[in-house]
Amino acid sequence: MITIKKVETKSDLNIFIKFPWKIYKGNPHWVPPLLLDVKKLLNKKKNPFFLHSEADLFLAEKDGETVGRIAAILNNNHNEFQKEKTAFFGFFETINDQEVSDKLFETVKNWGQQKGMDTLRGPMNFTINDTCSLLIEGFDSSPSIMMIYNPEYYINLLEQAGFHNAKTLLAYDFTSDMSIPDRFVKFANRALQDSELNIRKMNMKKLDDEIKIVRDIFNNAWETNWGFVPLTEKEVEYLADDLKEGIDPDIVFIAEVNGEPAGFALTLPNYNEILKNVNGRLLPFGIFKLLFGKKKIKGVRVIILGITKKFQKKRGLGPALYYETYMRGVNKGYTRGEFSWILEDNILMNRALEGLGAKVYKKYAIFESKL
Repeated sequence: MITIKKVETKSDLNIFIKFPWKIYKGNPHWVPPLLLDVKKLLNKKKNPFFLHSEADLFLAEKDGETVGRIAAILNNNHNEFQKEKTAFFGFFETINDQEVSDKLFETVKNWGQQKGMDTLRGPMNFTINDTCSLLIEGFDSSPSIMMIYNPEYYINLLEQAGFHNAKTLLAYDFTSDMSIPDRFVKFANRALQDSELNIRKMNMKKLDDEIKIVRDIFNNAWETNWGFVPLTEKEVEYLADDLKEGIDPDIVFIAEVNGEPAGFALTLPNYNEILKNVNGRLLPFGIFKLLFGKKKIKGVRVIILGITKKFQKKRGLGPALYYETYMRGVNKGYTRGEFSWILEDNILMNRALEGLGAKVYKKYAIFESKL
């Protein structure tokens, strides 16, 4: 007997948040999220997503035991910008049981239909600008910071529930012992020597002003990308508040052409290297593991690298940003970088990464079904 229960109490929410520990127990590649971060993300009073949109959380129970969870999401900003009627699902976790999975998806599909939607897409936690997608290739290693890991059987559960792969996302790997082709180096250096171009570090002392610049670059550069949703001012502030303590300012850049903001590159140390040992808790000893482990981090993830539409055809600007990120990262002692995620059909970005010599080592997918 499988029942679906809407999360309405603090006790239900606590079960929802901690359920992944049941699914990934003993899995050496899963990285437990910080419980404080998950609680903040799901808090409707703190997450600015809920200023314009809505979501409900559900638990699946079988014989009195929690066996799955899912979120039903209505992103009004997405639908307004993309001219769609799409509901989303997120925070999907379940035991390997098709009946349980089907019940969870049935619940979200009915929820979406009641909202007048005609499509269901996901996973999104809560938006494409948060953690999203399903890992479909590359299960033999841990994810980088703010990337997804899931059991391989999730793919079959979604496909059997009537979902298809709507878009593939790529993650590239690059290590400091991999050689960058001479052609790429010359191309990037030619751009870096252009007197019109200035690539500068983000000024952490004027962070509020810098965040406004970054928001404008982001919303302009990604405007035509599949699934894009503009970040609101409150959402940018929320993300910045989350990220500012973890930023290494030496590897975060703003590119300017004749003084005009033209591009942005955000690279974060891969905190997952130490979060694996914290088990979701900062207290009583997790905070010390983070503080003492920070200097030992050897990997980074290039999360955002974008160029405004006005300058996307400026020769060499993309490679210059990648090369600058690589050189300064190596100088700081980082030995491995992940570039993720990149849309499979983003020709310019994929071509630049292939030119750098990076290799695709993980693939993710966003799935979709008609309601």
